[in-house]
Amino acid sequence: MAVSSALAFDTLLDSIEKVIVGKREVAKLLLVALLCEGHVLIEDVPGVGKTLLAKTLAASLDCSFRRLQFTPDLLPSDITGSQVFNQQTAQFEFRPGPVFANLLLADEINRATPRTQSALLEAMEERQVSVEGTSMGLPRPFLVVATQNPVELEGTFPLPEAQLDRFLLKIAVGYPEEDEEALVLTRFAAGDRLPELEPSTGPDELQEWQRRRGGVHVAEDVRMYVLRLVRQTRSHPDLALGASPRAALALYRSSQAWALLDGRDYVLPDDVKRLAPPVLAHRLILGPAARLRGQTPEAVVAGLLESVPVPVESGV
Repeated sequence: MAVSSALAFDTLLDSIEKVIVGKREVAKLLLVALLCEGHVLIEDVPGVGKTLLAKTLAASLDCSFRRLQFTPDLLPSDITGSQVFNQQTAQFEFRPGPVFANLLLADEINRATPRTQSALLEAMEERQVSVEGTSMGLPRPFLVVATQNPVELEGTFPLPEAQLDRFLLKIAVGYPEEDEEALVLTRFAAGDRLPELEPSTGPDELQEWQRRRGGVHVAEDVRMYVLRLVRQTRSHPDLALGASPRAALALYRSSQAWALLDGRDYVLPDDVKRLAPPVLAHRLILGPAARLRGQTPEAVVAGLLESVPVPVESGV
């Protein structure tokens, strides 16, 4: 069963690679978020394909896609939707916002005010929005891919810790290698390749994969390895705030998803080690002394992966 799922995932990743060159690992992390029903924060410079990656994923999954550019004057209703008066019926009707999509790209999320950013919190956590006292469910699957620019910080509003903790993963796309960039120039010389993409799977099959992810076996020693990594962050001398129990659960589920993507129905310690940096680093807050020394959360996680004993044999 797991092997057949892996073949389907490979087909999906191959489909994405018809448009996105050389970023299979990044696309695989997006699939991890989908399998865990989580969300992704991409922090990278403009022009590396963040928007195209999200659109390609949506097209490959035959899912609805909406892109929302965050600006300082964006209102919460611009995300969730609002009640509009219909003169013909003399009644208020709800006009859904862009959040009512399977995949929402929140572009430059840190340019919106905290009030507007918080409008996404309920949608991300509860898969619903509340307007005028009425709660409405969002389509499934539902994935928020938010982006922010790490270079241009003027006029931005940093995401609060509570919202950062709701992102399953924080990743970077990165620049392509020279041969990959040469292929980009050749492949896109005649125009956009996205309209040529055929969906390789649908929402129903994806939800079945989500259910299978929950059945991936995690041995006791691997589970304790996850716990030790997370708990070590709470007593680390360089950290003012360690990872939360939500982070432990995120690392646990992400490791299950990574194993399923690799065609296994059990988690290896290597799965945990691969997912720890994108799952944990953005949830950690450095202490003042560590910041002065130039320490980074990513370096802290890397140090923990070196120091925390790895299970030698997991009870597969």
